[in-house]
Amino acid sequence: MKLEHIGIAVKDIEASNELFGTLFNSPHYKTEGVESEGVLTSFFAVGESKIELLQATNEDSAIHKFIEKKGEGIHHLAFEVVDIDFELDRLTKEGFVLIHQTPKDGADNKRIAFLHPKSTNSVLVELCQEKA
Repeated sequence: MKLEHIGIAVKDIEASNELFGTLFNSPHYKTEGVESEGVLTSFFAVGESKIELLQATNEDSAIHKFIEKKGEGIHHLAFEVVDIDFELDRLTKEGFVLIHQTPKDGADNKRIAFLHPKSTNSVLVELCQEKA
């Protein structure tokens, strides 16, 4: 496993692209919508990892609910795995609670699944695997 990206919930992705672009002295390299999650994403390359900005596209989005409850900020840590199906099975056997029992399509050409924060010390953890 390696840290693939840190997800940050934002209210205004364009303003946040400018802010983080200035911070990193580099523009974002991709913007992509994920309709199933109700989000618009934007990615920055930072060393060997990425920063993913997430803006809600509807009020049912988990990002909208997160911002309403906690405000803008770090939403999740994503770890790249070689075999996401194996890891989900392994983690289930180890007692972790899954939000997604099977992987689904995510942004940036990834298959993704989330672990419930109640089993990870209140940290939302995403597993991701590059699509073949």
